[in-house]
Amino acid sequence: MQSKDSMDKHTALTERAVPEVVVIAAHPVFRAGRIRQVLLFTASAVLLALVIFAAISLGAKDLTVSTVWSAVFHYDRSLMTHQIIHELRLPRVLGAAVIGAALAVAGSLIQGITRNPLGDTGVLGINAGAMFVVAVSFAFFPDLPYGTLIVLSFLGALMSTLLVFGLGASAPGGLTPMRLTVSGAVTAALLGSMTSGIAIYFDLSQDLAFWYAGGVAGIKWSQLEILAPILLIVIAWSMGLARSISLISMGDEVALNLGLNLRRIRLLGLLTVVVLAGLSVSAAGAIGFVGLVIPHIARKLIGVDYRQIVPLSALLGAVLLVLADLGARMANPPEELAIGIMVSFIGVPFFLFLARKERRDL
Repeated sequence: MQSKDSMDKHTALTERAVPEVVVIAAHPVFRAGRIRQVLLFTASAVLLALVIFAAISLGAKDLTVSTVWSAVFHYDRSLMTHQIIHELRLPRVLGAAVIGAALAVAGSLIQGITRNPLGDTGVLGINAGAMFVVAVSFAFFPDLPYGTLIVLSFLGALMSTLLVFGLGASAPGGLTPMRLTVSGAVTAALLGSMTSGIAIYFDLSQDLAFWYAGGVAGIKWSQLEILAPILLIVIAWSMGLARSISLISMGDEVALNLGLNLRRIRLLGLLTVVVLAGLSVSAAGAIGFVGLVIPHIARKLIGVDYRQIVPLSALLGAVLLVLADLGARMANPPEELAIGIMVSFIGVPFFLFLARKERRDL
């Protein structure tokens, strides 16, 4: 048992420590940082709402504010403008927002888990695995329901993930960010070639063209009712992993010293990425670079804490993909460009910049 003197000493030390914590919490810099975070998230949410409204309003037929408001909240099936909004534009815009958020969150998780700034579901070949399984499904089981296609896309993404990490870890010296990137590029090339071969042999080029280029034009309410709840739940789950991923991003030694189970967190994180990528590909095809670009922007805006990076990436990813879809529709109306092309205009230069920077740092 502790003596009375030692207990009094401990109490005195504790009492002296409490005001210091209060002072830190009340420090003007701390308060300014919190205010900046709130403003940043608020601005991102408002921007997303404005972009969604613009994407619903603009197109081959521009619609007024009152028409959009009435169609969303007071839908009248007998009006053609209401049908255009409710049956065509609304599901594709909401689908773009959810899928953009999912891809951005998947990219942020990969970059944190692997400490690889080039991490992305497209760059690392995860999308290619889901695409390969979609091609096989179209060739041998063309009438599969959408729910089954989601499961198969997940399995394809899981297969390519295991292949990428297996190839990277088998090299002498173990898995490094650059080896992971090279393994992903090799895997993506291999599975892409196999997918093309299946498309040519079974005459699926037209059917798979949408999935190759990526797009949300084909998303219907029936698909969104399955897709959106799952993706939103997984994104919320990702936010629960964010603190552990912040520790991993600081280095394995730091995370281990703080009692983190690295293997468990990495496994959970990678499974989360596979679910997000597989489901996104099953609905919108292989859209790359969203998960590469957005986490870097979020990190630049809000810092290195993944508890802030993950939700901000979700908001900014939704904004990017909705804007890309709007740009694809408005570039040459009434024809549409592939949404993947619009994203690549931003993603490819950004990837080359990061790759060059990484090579200088090696």
